[in-house]
Amino acid sequence: MRTGSPRLLREINDRAAIDTLLRQGPLTRSHLEDVIGLSKPATAQLLARLEQEGVVVKDGVRDGGRGPRAQLWAVNGAVARVAAVDLTPHGADMVIADITGKVLARRAAGSSEVPVLAGTDVVAAFAAALAGTAEAAGVTLAELHRVVIGAPGAVDPNTGRLGSAPHLPGWSGFDLPAALGAALGVEVTVENDVNLVALHEMAEGRATELSDFVLVWLSEGAGGAVVLDRRLRRGAAGGSGEIDWLQVPDRARTDTGFDRFGARWGDLVDSPAILALADAHEISADTGWAAVGAAVKAGEAGRAFLADLARRVAAGIANVVSVLDPEAVLLCGEVSRAGGDLFLELVSHELHELVVPRTPVELAAAPGDAVRAGALQSALATVREEVFGLPAGGQ
Repeated sequence: MRTGSPRLLREINDRAAIDTLLRQGPLTRSHLEDVIGLSKPATAQLLARLEQEGVVVKDGVRDGGRGPRAQLWAVNGAVARVAAVDLTPHGADMVIADITGKVLARRAAGSSEVPVLAGTDVVAAFAAALAGTAEAAGVTLAELHRVVIGAPGAVDPNTGRLGSAPHLPGWSGFDLPAALGAALGVEVTVENDVNLVALHEMAEGRATELSDFVLVWLSEGAGGAVVLDRRLRRGAAGGSGEIDWLQVPDRARTDTGFDRFGARWGDLVDSPAILALADAHEISADTGWAAVGAAVKAGEAGRAFLADLARRVAAGIANVVSVLDPEAVLLCGEVSRAGGDLFLELVSHELHELVVPRTPVELAAAPGDAVRAGALQSALATVREEVFGLPAGGQ
């Protein structure tokens, strides 16, 4: 039996109903009462009250076979809208969604529309591009409750400055969230792109059951994210997981000119470095992930190149694993997907040559749009907490 003041019980039941409708989508009253454990009259009163407050709406009917068709109820998406953005050196992928997660508009803005070069007014350009996306969604910037932007680099929570982002020179040197918030008239969060992928992985991917894991991104560049006790760890200056800046020796047996005693790990495993290593192994390709894919298809002829790359990858991961001893290392990004099970096996072997923990190396389930998807999840979680009092999870 539930005890407490009527108001507190009402709030608890309201949150339970809203959370259920957000997770499961439109439901009938009878289905909702089964999930949240209320009586038929109590559930009917709850829905009537939430409808009067504009929180839920009738959303069609469901055929129930014999008898009358059952009314469906859903959270009112118009309660709040959010924007999620994947910012890269090539432009920005933007979406506008309502509080249920329904995407109202999506638009890819190129680097000519969202510039990254120093000396350009990146804030005004971004605001104009997002305003256009909002217009396509049928809303204004003023109607957005939050904007979450995923960017390569780390935002210092003390200064708001974006660091470790040499490919976004125009976005550095000032309080980025504050400047964007002032231009947009809405609260803005700028988050490391790989951190957002980790949030997505916890919500829908391979990490749904993991408490502690390290996510490693291998694509055009490299990066990482750390999750401990189901919480994303950003660090005191926002730099947790920035493993691409680690100084490590080049453990590849084929020399491509890197300092054998120490080089920036990100420079050893980014796409240009992978292409140089592939060329040394007589494998030709246009991108690092294409080279890895070609090596996998080549079978034994491509194994030496993949093993060399695995040695480089493991050298960076080993530092993190030795300190954190996570449940798993999850590899993601185009390079990891192209390498598949063979590459995972090689990285795992090399990693276990360097560290004591026998940490499994697995492939993340993150899709190609995982940064934007993670940004949307982050925005929704924050706004749902603000509006409905729902817990925001591992953010």
